[in-house]
Amino acid sequence: MRIANLITFIVAFSVVYLLSPVVQKYAVKIGFVDRPNPRKIHKLPIPLLGGLALYAGFAITVLFTGHPTSTGLQWAMPSLEIGGILIGGLLILAIGVVDDYAKTRGKDFPIWPRLGVQFAAAGILVACGVKIQGVNIPFGPTAYYTFAPWLSVVTTILWVVVLTNMLNFLDGVDGLTAGISSISAMTLFFIALLKGQPVMEGLAVALIGISLGFLRHNFHPARIFMGDAGATFLGFTLAAISADGAFKSATLVSVFVPVLALGVPIFDTLFALFRRMRDRRPLHVSDTSHTHHRLMQSGLNQVQTVTFMYLIGICFSLASIVVLLVQK
Repeated sequence: MRIANLITFIVAFSVVYLLSPVVQKYAVKIGFVDRPNPRKIHKLPIPLLGGLALYAGFAITVLFTGHPTSTGLQWAMPSLEIGGILIGGLLILAIGVVDDYAKTRGKDFPIWPRLGVQFAAAGILVACGVKIQGVNIPFGPTAYYTFAPWLSVVTTILWVVVLTNMLNFLDGVDGLTAGISSISAMTLFFIALLKGQPVMEGLAVALIGISLGFLRHNFHPARIFMGDAGATFLGFTLAAISADGAFKSATLVSVFVPVLALGVPIFDTLFALFRRMRDRRPLHVSDTSHTHHRLMQSGLNQVQTVTFMYLIGICFSLASIVVLLVQK
């Protein structure tokens, strides 16, 4: 399994690392760039099609390097769950590219089409068997509480849609979302390893690979942005892996494991939404109320801000693994 995971990582990292400069040049050629404005940090136009490289790296890795099993890396037709992640991820990528295109023209894309496609993508996941099915309760007359079918569907869809957008909200500083995604995916990898879930383990490794491959071009000073397309795709994939991995056979205590593993985007978004509600501002409109904005306003530069956020992400991830080990 170690060799299988290494192969998966190398392929995912290499594809995105090599493809990102190609996408960067193409985006510049067609004018698909993120232009500066008073809310944004960068001062020059930056190519905005990084999401294409991220999705291509993930899809190529999953489809052509094989699927991890208990006996190693074996090629086979993708499972229904993996197919759901790829198809749903493609929908997320497509609507994200449309959203990014509107931004390159100085326009705001409406929120409802985005949410509609995100709910549809989450529904595809559920239809393909990716579900949060219930929790183990360590006390009481029954050991396992199975969600009613409707509750399983609703819980999974809400988890996926909410986390998809939380990663997007986090994308405001060079290298932040790619780095936090790799830290969260690393945590999901260890959780899958401890739970004996080789498929989710391999998907988490692929996600680590594409995140770090992209980070090489996205760390400050960034040469390419992932855009809403890339950030929402990473959020969607993290949500899918956690729903089909960390939430599987979760105890009442270990429900907090995926929440802590993805703690930075979750708590950053909650704090930002609280401030917007307090100030009576629209919840979906971008502003400078996120943690990384506050850190930079306090005097930290981009590299210091991102490093601090990485450390917070690592602390959340370690806490999630401790919780999992304690409850086993």
